[in-house]
Amino acid sequence: MDTATPRDAARLTFRDATGDDAPALVALVESAYRGDSSRAGWTTEADILQGQRTDEQGVREVIDAPGSRLLAVERDGELVACCQLEHRGAAAYFGMFAVRPGLQGGGLGKLIIAEAERTAKESWDVAEMHMTVISVRDDLIAWYERRGYRRTGQLTPFPYGDERFGVPQRDDLAFELLVKDI
Repeated sequence: MDTATPRDAARLTFRDATGDDAPALVALVESAYRGDSSRAGWTTEADILQGQRTDEQGVREVIDAPGSRLLAVERDGELVACCQLEHRGAAAYFGMFAVRPGLQGGGLGKLIIAEAERTAKESWDVAEMHMTVISVRDDLIAWYERRGYRRTGQLTPFPYGDERFGVPQRDDLAFELLVKDI
């Protein structure tokens, strides 16, 4: 398992994704959350959701949306992570966060989320970062809490029946809003 160091931060390149990146970004996101490949990391949703997490159209919509950025994160020229930033008034939304499964758990995610927060603040002068996490993902929510995010208890129903978000394996899924002052 890789452990991220300050030297690793210097090796990371953050850039705005383009439409040409869509196939590689879909493969990255899918590998981090779905199927057997996702089990190599700790962010897998394979036990609660099957099917797709995203598709090329969804990725391109994020890339092309006004007030939205999809950051492609490369290390030594190789795509290793991505995250979405979207300007929403006084806040930025953080989503589509994926780190290559074999690189998870070594500190890379901490570096990326810190850069995403800095980028959102610098780009839009926002005071908060918002995200939604599937409410039954206690381990993932705890990771975000260690990064300063707080649970709001504000739940949004999971879009059951819309397979663009996956095929639920349980009937108790919802998204919880997490918030951090930045």
